[in-house]
Amino acid sequence: MTSHRPKTETHPLSLWRHLNKLRWLTLATVFIMLLCIPAISLYQTYVAAHGYALLSSSQKIFYDGMELLTAPFTDDPTKDLAVIKGNTWSGTFFGLQLSDPLAVVGQIAASLQVYWPFAITALIPIVLTMIFGRFFCGWLCPATFIYELNTNLAAWLHHLGLRSGQHLFDRRLKYLVLVVGLLISALTGAVLVATVYPPAIIGRELYYAIALGGFGSGMVFFMLTLLFDILVARRGFCRYLCPGGALYALLGRYRLFRIQRRVQHCNDCAKCNAICEFGLNPMGDDFGQECNNCTACIAICPTDALAFVVRIRDQPEQGEGHLGARYRKTHGATEQQPVVLR
Repeated sequence: MTSHRPKTETHPLSLWRHLNKLRWLTLATVFIMLLCIPAISLYQTYVAAHGYALLSSSQKIFYDGMELLTAPFTDDPTKDLAVIKGNTWSGTFFGLQLSDPLAVVGQIAASLQVYWPFAITALIPIVLTMIFGRFFCGWLCPATFIYELNTNLAAWLHHLGLRSGQHLFDRRLKYLVLVVGLLISALTGAVLVATVYPPAIIGRELYYAIALGGFGSGMVFFMLTLLFDILVARRGFCRYLCPGGALYALLGRYRLFRIQRRVQHCNDCAKCNAICEFGLNPMGDDFGQECNNCTACIAICPTDALAFVVRIRDQPEQGEGHLGARYRKTHGATEQQPVVLR
């Protein structure tokens, strides 16, 4: 007996929806690294001092725990555990020195000269940004890890009846913050943009908390950004105020890899627009330089209508999705639409 069930279709690129899981794993890994680096640094200091007997009880517990964790991997902690140093502002990874482009730009502004050995350390992040866009913001920034959890908290509070802020501002504000921050850095001789840049703040504050036993004033500022996101504007600091986000957006304006809607598979459900924390319009083919390629829109799309393409500009607005009711009504589509297996 022949079955008349509609044919199913599976898109080869549908595996891209799982990139968002990989992104979360990457964000969590970076955050764990920022916890481990100051702990390792503190442990190395204790080992180098050869003063175990002088440590307090809590310090001895920390020392013993770190020794237990690292013993299977090294016989010389002071040397072998130094392969990763620093944080997301600037660090050394297995001999390769990498710096945030904002760190280099801030140094140039503050000193009014280019220190080339330091400037070169931002070359790889700059090239990767020109290829993948604001990938640091979406895939590596430790603040993103916390901000997205904060968004989930805001949604939970909304379900409890506490409305979160949904105010909209001009996205160009963050470019003004970047310019003003660099001008003030030039006038004062200090890299002041680092004081309002969440990744740098988190790196410093985690070090203070673990190595020095307490948080600094930067934690107060960061907590205020979390409240701003909940009470004023969804993902507001990243959207409107982050100087690093502004710089990465400029560098990635003509990125090679960008997300594009496949209008033939789109059903106009608008889930992609709803999930986008930066308030972009994927359903209208409007990603722009603000997109950080986080793939959240790809992950939530029920028809696999979003995918990566290689092009330096967004696709012009393509109109209604071909699987949507309006398009089918307009074009008189009557045949059974294919079912996408998730």
